[in-house]
Amino acid sequence: MGVGLVLILITSLIFPGIVSVVKAKVAARKGPRVMQHFYDIIKLMKKGNVYSRTTGFLFQLAPIIYFSTLLTAVFFIPVGNYKALFSFEGDFVMFAYLMASGRFIMIIAAMDTGSGFEGMGANREAFYSLLAEPVFFIIMGSIALHTGHNSFYDIFSSLYVESALTYFVSALSIYLIFWLSMIENSRLPVDDPNTHLELTMVHEVMVLDHSGFELGLIQLAGGLKFAIFGSLIFNLVLPIQNNYFVQLAFFPIVQIIYAVLVAFVESFRARNKMMRNAQWIITLSALSIVVFLTILIIHEKVGMLP
Repeated sequence: MGVGLVLILITSLIFPGIVSVVKAKVAARKGPRVMQHFYDIIKLMKKGNVYSRTTGFLFQLAPIIYFSTLLTAVFFIPVGNYKALFSFEGDFVMFAYLMASGRFIMIIAAMDTGSGFEGMGANREAFYSLLAEPVFFIIMGSIALHTGHNSFYDIFSSLYVESALTYFVSALSIYLIFWLSMIENSRLPVDDPNTHLELTMVHEVMVLDHSGFELGLIQLAGGLKFAIFGSLIFNLVLPIQNNYFVQLAFFPIVQIIYAVLVAFVESFRARNKMMRNAQWIITLSALSIVVFLTILIIHEKVGMLP
């Protein structure tokens, strides 16, 4: 568990830098260094915080709680042949609620500012999260049905890709988790982290009033959230039953490929119109139902449906 935790934390520090470097290369720009994002976070954490008079104590606590929930969620993810620090029946449900709790506290903090713009961003964040949450539960529930287990470690240690249908399930699950990570991190096509137009912002408009150490924590949490989803993708690409040292060797490779794909998506894909985001996210939910139905076909349970 210790090595896996270190790998996830290291990945979270370099992930945003890899995305920035690749996007700069695609645009034929020099771009920042890979670790520039981390240096900027350190600089922010050395600065003091400025608070609006309309905010309360919850606004000040929100970034710490947000980062803590994501850090705790890391302890649920197995890497290699060892169980995660927290591993029990149904742990992926607890994992999902931890992720949702961090998102909820940031929504409350945005509304605590009394700003119409931040309230608008909080509204969009809550709405998109509501639509995206079924994707995760349907995918994990389907894989749990396929393996006969309902904890991360047991699911990934029992996940064998042995037929065309199981290859299809794994590939579609990876595809859906990739787009789910883009939604959860407020990236393209639902949000653009580089935009400065409040009317089209989601996450960035929610953190406009944060500064200093707390803003640094929020940015650090962004990289950590990407690393968490990258770890889930890794466990689908290379399940736990594979050789431990092979897993440790391929973990950074899969994460780097994941970061490069994020960069290419943001370089070549246009942002959705705001009114199309809900439809696009619901389409992902529909695809996750395809995963569920495929699992039923594999286990010959379709005939049991009413």
